[in-house]
Amino acid sequence: MELFGKKTVVRDVFFVIIGTLMIALSVNWVFDPNGMVTGGVTGLAIAVKYLTGFIFDGGVPVWLTNILCNIPLFIAALFVLGKKFTLRSLGAMLGLTVWLYLIPVQNMFDGDILLSAIFGGAMAGLGMGFVLMTMSTTGGTDLMAMLIHEKKKHISVPMLLLFVDGLVVVLGVFVFGINKALYGIIAIYISAKVSDGILEGVKFAKVAFIISDEYEQISADILNLVDRGVTALSATGMYSKSDKKLLFCVVSKKEIVGVMEIVHKIDPKAFVIVNDVREVLGEGFIEYKQ
Repeated sequence: MELFGKKTVVRDVFFVIIGTLMIALSVNWVFDPNGMVTGGVTGLAIAVKYLTGFIFDGGVPVWLTNILCNIPLFIAALFVLGKKFTLRSLGAMLGLTVWLYLIPVQNMFDGDILLSAIFGGAMAGLGMGFVLMTMSTTGGTDLMAMLIHEKKKHISVPMLLLFVDGLVVVLGVFVFGINKALYGIIAIYISAKVSDGILEGVKFAKVAFIISDEYEQISADILNLVDRGVTALSATGMYSKSDKKLLFCVVSKKEIVGVMEIVHKIDPKAFVIVNDVREVLGEGFIEYKQ
């Protein structure tokens, strides 16, 4: 168990490093040079950089605004959300700040605003998906929404996040104009879809409900050949009024093929229902972490 824990920590650190790198690349190579405000503290930082550019050359760097805005949020999170979650997210936030500082600002798509929205959103979503896989965030508006939710339980975190990010995007309208703000919204949509896809790709599984008189042999083969647990539930056929066993088995998307082959080989007339499972926590799947 100790070794597994060490492997999990190494994996999480790797995902945070790669994830924050992808987010930083999307900011410094796409959003910042094209004046696209995509919500979040980094979006706010892009607007601040542009506005302060009239005061001194270059304006306030994005990385500096990012860390300054997050300091009070993490102090509050330490007391409200707990030490474990705050420290995990602090590592991701610092990682993003370091990447923002190290990566030079350049226009990856040479001013092509549509390509910037599409591929910038994809990069940001990819990075955010990796970070979220470690059960942490990069701070910013995500953390702000969670803090507000602790005081306003009747308002969901996604709704709060939509509101806060919406205010940042509105600021972008006044700073860079409606045209770039609309492309920013496209980038936000793509980013959300990509990050959701990564999380679902990791957590998606299949559940099989199997009704067969050969349930003992089927369950034994699934246990031995697929190496997955099977649960037998008592059921009654309402047409025949006879007692039956309903096998319940959760497997990965690849393993469902093996399960179906086992069932078909043992009892071709078996009644089988296969459904998608959005998330599975527990032994053999995703480890639950608070």
